[in-house]
Amino acid sequence: MKRIAFSIALFLSLGLSNVWAEGNGTNSGVRYVKAPRFARPLVEKWISEYAKTQPGVEFQIAKSSQNQGNIDLNVVFDNQDAKSEDFSHTIVYFGEFAVLPITASGSEAAKVLEGKHLNSKKLKQLYFLNDDFDEDVKKIKQFEKLVIYSGSNATSVASSFAHNFGEESANFRGKRISGDDLFLNTALTKDPLGVSFNALPNIFDLQSRHIKSDLTLISIDVKKNLEDSFSDKATLDEVISILENSKVSEVAIEKVGVSFNGADDAVNQFMQWVLTNGVKYNHEFGLLNLDNKVTQVQIDKVKTVFTAQK
Repeated sequence: MKRIAFSIALFLSLGLSNVWAEGNGTNSGVRYVKAPRFARPLVEKWISEYAKTQPGVEFQIAKSSQNQGNIDLNVVFDNQDAKSEDFSHTIVYFGEFAVLPITASGSEAAKVLEGKHLNSKKLKQLYFLNDDFDEDVKKIKQFEKLVIYSGSNATSVASSFAHNFGEESANFRGKRISGDDLFLNTALTKDPLGVSFNALPNIFDLQSRHIKSDLTLISIDVKKNLEDSFSDKATLDEVISILENSKVSEVAIEKVGVSFNGADDAVNQFMQWVLTNGVKYNHEFGLLNLDNKVTQVQIDKVKTVFTAQK
């Protein structure tokens, strides 16, 4: 009887352990990755390709309802780094995203802004609440009737766009849209006076490599030979190539990386693979590559973390 009782107790114990593990990410053998939607296709590509080399290790995109405590890897932006208070995590960068100003194709806003070739000062005047503009920037009254739509959550590129012009997210004029930045595109299609911005993967069709049919780029002040490259005639690959090789002050560019706990060897190995193999998919999914030297620094950082755990 004692043996039977012991067996039952052991069975129940194992059963409860399995139930607990299924609800607690890494303990079930699954590592969860949280990412803004524009980066998810790239992360999904990493996961599928990595599974071919390490079939016994499973990574999954975390659902929006996923318990924050179950997140093993978190895709973050460079401007979020300073805000992080979790010093147990390592952040390594794998690429950059670029943000361009947009409006709806054929909208009244598009007609107002057509051919304006806005420089940084005029873009700042268009998007932000600020009465202290330089005297050499003539106030454009047509801007006043346009409605700015900006993202408001932690994964929005709004802060990156704002910081590029020396502003804070709180200084956007117009309306704030909660949820994913794709909702900014939706807002534009419903408001003929709407103006916004977005990351390249949300602006361009990743298959055709052309701008999405319901959107148009707001013209920015660039050299004459680059005007077509920042117009609706441009391809995604053309824009990426230019931004990787030259600085355009009107375009916000931000490093994007992964925050992870270096105590997990499986995660460390995955991140080493990402930095040596996964980055080759950056362009395919609308992201820019880092300089080779910067990438090598990131690889060395992961190797150092991995070695420290041995």
